[in-house]
Amino acid sequence: MQASSTLTTVFLPIALAIIMFGLGLHLTVADFTRVAKVPKAALLALATQVLVLPAVCLGLVLLFDLEPLLAVGMMLLAASPGGTTANIFSHLAGGDVALNITLTAINSVLAVVTLPIVVNLAIAGFLEEGTSIGLQPAKMLQVFAIVLVPVAIGMAVRKRWPAFADRMARPVKIASIAVLVLVIAGAIIAERENVLDYLGDVGLVSLLLVLSSLGLGYAVPRLARVEPRQAIASSFEVGIHNSALAITIALSPTLLNNATMAVPAAVYGVIMFIPAAVLAYWVGGRKRAAVSRT
Repeated sequence: MQASSTLTTVFLPIALAIIMFGLGLHLTVADFTRVAKVPKAALLALATQVLVLPAVCLGLVLLFDLEPLLAVGMMLLAASPGGTTANIFSHLAGGDVALNITLTAINSVLAVVTLPIVVNLAIAGFLEEGTSIGLQPAKMLQVFAIVLVPVAIGMAVRKRWPAFADRMARPVKIASIAVLVLVIAGAIIAERENVLDYLGDVGLVSLLLVLSSLGLGYAVPRLARVEPRQAIASSFEVGIHNSALAITIALSPTLLNNATMAVPAAVYGVIMFIPAAVLAYWVGGRKRAAVSRT
């Protein structure tokens, strides 16, 4: 089913622009340069997100033999960068939130190149030859525009009016969530006859992707002897993807324009909160207990 309603052509790009603008309100140039202070932790987290996670997702897609459009949607989700929600969970768990902010900033830039590559490979591998949808090189400029331009504007606002940026952070987040919920609801209504089938198809796969992402995001840095607070930050950054970006790219009439491809991101966007919240509560509880014993 092709998504071409007013919701997807007008409100969804607006929602993502607001979300990315809100991200920019929290960022400074120092967030991009901070990686030099913790290169090992940052590079391991980025490598896990960009290289390891798409491979794990591909394995899950093949294991569960997803239908082609859902398979491409899962790969699109896996290639999406981390979201700002990771910062909240990392804070609750006692992670290095500064590292989270840095990783989110760098991931958003990398995704302009890596996301189209992963999606095009997925389309070539799962869909029939000659399929017209896809992120062609010319459309990478559109991905650049919807990801980085609002972030740059938000950063400029923060630099010029830092107090205003602090005041606007919460209202912008609430507005973006409200519009995004409206768009997702519209997409679900459009696909209402298939919703239960989609949940059955991708619900377990999405849950396993969340668990794999959180686990790998923590285990890889710890195996390399990265300190726990940075490993916690990595876990949530790798484990919580920007499902809003994946939904936007899937539904956008000028990009993928396919509602079925948006299903994995929509399902993931709901499921991810449960294991992420459990992990944050458990890790945070252990850290508080360790502090109380000292």
